[in-house]
Amino acid sequence: MMKASTILALGLGLIMLMNLAGHCYGDGLQVGFYKGKCKLVDVESIVRIVVTSRFLKDKTIAPALIRMQFHDCFVNGCDASILLDGSNSEKTAPPNLSVRGYEVIDAAKAAVEAVCPGVVSCADIITMATRDVILLSGGGFYSIETGRRDGLVSLATNVNLPSPSISVSDSIKAFANKGLNPTDMVYLLGGHTIGVAHCSLFQDRLYNFQGTGKADPTMDLSLLKTLKSKCPQNSTFDNTANLDQNPFSSSIVDNSYYKQILKNRGILQIDQTLALDQSTKPIVTYIANGFDFNTKFGQAMVKLGAVQVLTGSQGEIRKSCRATN
Repeated sequence: MMKASTILALGLGLIMLMNLAGHCYGDGLQVGFYKGKCKLVDVESIVRIVVTSRFLKDKTIAPALIRMQFHDCFVNGCDASILLDGSNSEKTAPPNLSVRGYEVIDAAKAAVEAVCPGVVSCADIITMATRDVILLSGGGFYSIETGRRDGLVSLATNVNLPSPSISVSDSIKAFANKGLNPTDMVYLLGGHTIGVAHCSLFQDRLYNFQGTGKADPTMDLSLLKTLKSKCPQNSTFDNTANLDQNPFSSSIVDNSYYKQILKNRGILQIDQTLALDQSTKPIVTYIANGFDFNTKFGQAMVKLGAVQVLTGSQGEIRKSCRATN
């Protein structure tokens, strides 16, 4: 993990570009979309300063923002619809009740609006903020494409996210529906390199796997013992466990998660089955033994960020990320 002084320096002044082999995944999106649109202001640096300040106070904001981007992009595309308030908005859907980090996006939006009003979308701010926390957590820097516009619709009934117990084949189909291939899927699930899962999301693997009344036989026995002590069967408290079971790497964006699932030490069912299913095991093995995870993960995040985007005259540029204009 980087020292605080190094992180702050990155937040205040990092302006780097990584060539992503010339790929442009979303029509109307481009690297540096806002250059020249806010005079001499670098809006990505403004967002980075806000995000860095929050990260220095709470490093768990990193997995929170990665999760936010995934939940936003998988419902109606990357249009910041998850940010809209409302009695029946996406925020109110069960899978999104534990999504957090909204105040970071609000703060970044306010900082950008103060110097360049009505230009930068909330959808782009989510993408910028997520890229920044990945870097701050030890991952690689990647250039993001910008130019998204904000959506006008946010309904809880539209939220249909892959569950933690989804099969690999069904997960592949769900990602394919978003234009993402199996390799993209395996890299994007690598977002579980940081963060935690609540016991309620994997407790069936400990006590009643697929209705057998027994534990998941694929789980490493030492991990099973540890998780049972952390997640008692009749507990009224929903405890958490690190998604990456390497204690030295659970808050660092790297390939350790893949090494753990190859050892049958995955927490969520989908994580573990990635390393067991013959269609994805070779990809997991390559990543676990390779040295280019940060680059490939960044490229997969760029592709995720281009899912069903609104550009040009579509949607709007919200004044507040929590409400349409």
